[in-house]
Amino acid sequence: MDHQVTSRDGTRLAYARTGEGPPLVLVSGAMSTGATLAPLAARLAGRFDVLVPDRRGRGASGDTAPYAVEREVEDIAALIGAAGGGAALYGVSSGAALALEAAASGLPVTRVAVYEPPFALSDEGAEERAAYTARLTEALDQGRRGDAVELFLALTGLAPAMIAHARTSPMWPDMEAIAPSLAHDDAVMAGGRVPVERLAAITAPVLALAGGASPAWMREAARATADAAPEGAYRCLADQTHLVDPDVLAPELVEFLTG
Repeated sequence: MDHQVTSRDGTRLAYARTGEGPPLVLVSGAMSTGATLAPLAARLAGRFDVLVPDRRGRGASGDTAPYAVEREVEDIAALIGAAGGGAALYGVSSGAALALEAAASGLPVTRVAVYEPPFALSDEGAEERAAYTARLTEALDQGRRGDAVELFLALTGLAPAMIAHARTSPMWPDMEAIAPSLAHDDAVMAGGRVPVERLAAITAPVLALAGGASPAWMREAARATADAAPEGAYRCLADQTHLVDPDVLAPELVEFLTG
């Protein structure tokens, strides 16, 4: 991360910047830093001025207590300011929910593309999210960062054997280091339901994407997101999962964001 910007509450945010063209801010999801989106940024740099931050509480960015979703909206506002005062947004997973909230908050956002915002469409899904919130809060309050990471991995559907294997991987200490930011993403999800009223407040065009090989509920959540936005569109990417291939995603973003 070779750039820094200061958010409204004084938090210093690190971000990478590459390419030339209309400004585009990429917003990562849970357990991710800006480096996670670096391959996508590289594929978009020929068409856009791409800003990729480490969200607060992770990577090279700072954090300031107490956390509120509004602080991360202000972080995006600071990045848009650094970009010149207006930008498009792309967000993935819980970062998609944050990008949508930023657009709904009235920031100067030109277009919003999101990939698989993990919104719940059923009572069962909302109950699972509520149980996760309670257990995550308890684990973090007790300083059990490893348990917090396990809870998140289980929420994503990772099998217990795979989670046990992950705990022995060289990446585990880095995952524990940013575990407190899981509470940030959980707050962004705001209970997990599709935020119909907030989406209705977005005046910019919205593209909600999902993978054809992802679970059906993820495609349904993306479609519901598009349906709730005044200028929403939905697109399914064949054979893609939640870990979408940047080579497949980038052309879709270019088409939408330059349309």
